[in-house]
Amino acid sequence: MLRRVLSDLIRSMTSGPVAPSSRVAQEQAINPFSEFFFNHRGRLIHKWHGYFEIYHQHFARFRGRSPVVVEVGVFHGGSLQMWRDYFGPGARIFGIDIDPRCKAFEDEATAILIGDQSDRRFLAEVRERVPQIDILIDDGGHLMGQQIATFEELYPHIQPHGIYLCEDIHTSFLSDWGGGYRREGTFLEYSKALIDRLYGWYSQEPSRFNIDELTRTTYALHFYDSVLVIEKRPMAPPQQSTTGIPSF
Repeated sequence: MLRRVLSDLIRSMTSGPVAPSSRVAQEQAINPFSEFFFNHRGRLIHKWHGYFEIYHQHFARFRGRSPVVVEVGVFHGGSLQMWRDYFGPGARIFGIDIDPRCKAFEDEATAILIGDQSDRRFLAEVRERVPQIDILIDDGGHLMGQQIATFEELYPHIQPHGIYLCEDIHTSFLSDWGGGYRREGTFLEYSKALIDRLYGWYSQEPSRFNIDELTRTTYALHFYDSVLVIEKRPMAPPQQSTTGIPSF
């Protein structure tokens, strides 16, 4: 809430007052997530507004292609409705939550798996239940161990051209979630180390870091405010060449 208030204050200082109805209309025009969210009258959804642009940027290529979408953290089930609206009726959606009441949100194209995302045995069962994942969205408990376990157990299971997205990673700074500025063991510090692994091709210190499975299967890491998106793609060793005529 504080972040939104500050953002609105800066906008008003630089571009003049914007009526609330006009602001909502502007955000709706950005992408279908904003349009759905601001017109939604179904089950409860709680989202930072900045996430909608990130979702649309990375998920658009899956629209209408019947993707398998796994969302960790069902909450009141409203986001399940949002994914269905965005990806289309052919999407297969799996929700994961520790609260058994979330089973009520199952339907013919939506399955709810009840378990603790920090339990690696449960996550192994998820791999058995969901043979292929196109998109994984971690909006679960936001505790450090939960986010790390979910990434380690399910990222390798995402299809070779799929997407992993973890949101609310600002909890890595919040003590109630096990966070703290540059505190060892937070998900943010863990994910920073993934950058080294992305660059494993260039290691001259193989005993410290080297080419691994993440290097071979990851195209890009995108860090946004409170969100990490990882794009998978089969990667070959980098190549370079020279063209043109030397000047001297």
